[in-house]
Amino acid sequence: MKFHIITFGCQMNVCDSDWLSYYLQTLGWEPVAEEEAECFIVNTCSVRDKPEQKVYSLLGRLKEYWEANPRCFVAVGGCVAQQVGTAFWKRFPFVRLIFGTDGVANVPAALQQIADDPDQRISLLDFLDEYPERENRFPAFLPAQAFVNIMQGCDNFCAYCIVPYTRGRQKSRASRLVLDECRALVDRGVREISLLGQNVNSYGLDDHGDGVSFAELLHKVAAIPGLDRLRFTTSHPKDIAEEVIQAFGSLPNLCPQLHLPVQSGSDALLKSMGRKYTRKRYEKIVRDLRAVCPDIALTTDLIVGFPGETDQDFEDTLQLMRLVRYESSFSFKYSDRPGVRAERMTNKVPEAVKQERLQRLQALQAEHTIQALEARVGKQDQVLVEGRSRKSDDETPCWRGRDLGGRIVNFHGDAPDLVGKIVPVTITKAKKHSLWGEVSGSPW
Repeated sequence: MKFHIITFGCQMNVCDSDWLSYYLQTLGWEPVAEEEAECFIVNTCSVRDKPEQKVYSLLGRLKEYWEANPRCFVAVGGCVAQQVGTAFWKRFPFVRLIFGTDGVANVPAALQQIADDPDQRISLLDFLDEYPERENRFPAFLPAQAFVNIMQGCDNFCAYCIVPYTRGRQKSRASRLVLDECRALVDRGVREISLLGQNVNSYGLDDHGDGVSFAELLHKVAAIPGLDRLRFTTSHPKDIAEEVIQAFGSLPNLCPQLHLPVQSGSDALLKSMGRKYTRKRYEKIVRDLRAVCPDIALTTDLIVGFPGETDQDFEDTLQLMRLVRYESSFSFKYSDRPGVRAERMTNKVPEAVKQERLQRLQALQAEHTIQALEARVGKQDQVLVEGRSRKSDDETPCWRGRDLGGRIVNFHGDAPDLVGKIVPVTITKAKKHSLWGEVSGSPW
């Protein structure tokens, strides 16, 4: 079978999609462009309403392939699949597999069954009691960057968040298996690993933990020979341990970058959201991080227009942004998600107010982003090359990668292939969302 994977949402979905692609290829399936595919795998996100609506729009478009070739079929996975379930079958007859996040390990076998029997439909929607381990079938050589899941689900039940309902309760993965996977990836050429979880800071604190804390896991992974870079996401501020903060000053291959979602700068809203930390606590975390790692690049998530948000609450958020000066942020207008506590709150903010606040917040973030990028001019950094820049042409090769802080860096280089190499680059120019530089050392 020829297959094509379309992924929405978080890095955990990207990790799941990568695993499916590797595994299916060992079964003889072939990854192809959309117009050549017989099987479409759509990995979905329902954290907000907009990504969910994009899934329905995409399925409407994929229907054309099924109408042209009845052999074609679609598998829908991820959070929207867990939320909507087999109701997809009534609306989209060409959808023949529905799988939730705990069902990913069984997807390759289910796809093979469906390919062999055109009348079969399968659902994999049960939540499991343990972390859903899956067999890794990595190719001999891998790209330089890889994701590794260390847990599944979440126990926080923030008032706005659907994740505990679509990904289940928190289940930490055995530290031994995390380390085995990381070593296997490094053996195949991976130079940078990102550890993933809904809340990595609470790794090991659930009933499935094996006694290894997240800080201890960081140290164990960082010690793997050949691993040049280590990152992790996402971090809930209420659970970040002092040992994790100190790791940014003691582990040389832990990248100076942290995504630390704050959601709001108002204590009243943080309480209403169920975030379980105060603004004062959050500000102390930021100070402590910068004390051990002054060059750390901080990013965040922000919700505008959460039920009950007043003008002063919003101004508190802007004030926090001016204090922390995030390098970038993901900011969204609040939207109701089915079944969450905030859906039942009555003091909703009008759409026009949410839109105006979002524009003001994003304008402030744009100022902070360009100022942070301009501050990099004249500095040298190590850029892990991901591929050719869109500015490339045959005469002047141009490369694109990320520095240690996760910033996009473009530079010219005469080498025939720098993908996967780490290149010393001196930054010469700041653009709106990226940097330009010149090679200032030998690639390695």
